[in-house]
Amino acid sequence: MICKLFIFIVFACLSSSALAAGDARDARPNAAEIVAASTDTPTPGANGVVFQALALLGVHYRHGGRVAATGFDCSGLVRHVFLEAQGMALPDTSREMSRVGEKIGRESMQPGDLVFYNTLQRAFSHVGIYLGDNRFIHAPSTGSEVRIENMNSPYWATRFNGARRILATPSAR
Repeated sequence: MICKLFIFIVFACLSSSALAAGDARDARPNAAEIVAASTDTPTPGANGVVFQALALLGVHYRHGGRVAATGFDCSGLVRHVFLEAQGMALPDTSREMSRVGEKIGRESMQPGDLVFYNTLQRAFSHVGIYLGDNRFIHAPSTGSEVRIENMNSPYWATRFNGARRILATPSAR
């Protein structure tokens, strides 16, 4: 709960300073409100993963991108977030990531879990990080930026391939 409050305060401050500067990106969903309002219980370590991912909102998409300065593709974003937040080196591609950790059902997802989609007419061609309340963060495609999406939107709902838990659960400790 304290971590959610911290994330809310940090992003509220970032949002208000961005508004003062006239940043056009503030039309996107308020990340702090999404996380603070989430009713999903995060896995241990998930707050660090979620916070790290939210800090990258607005970074440009770049095919094969692995660093914030030049941009991310979907797997580059996820790999970077887990390396920075948890010291975990995940595989390079979304397909390889889909084989790591524990397979979980949609009803069991918790913040910090990986979510996979078929966006290129092949399974597990896209990956994002679940934030809670049917929202995930990802680097979508050329010409876009890291952003938050609703998993229930028709586009994402029809392309969902599954989810994996990478972070340890309390019973696995």
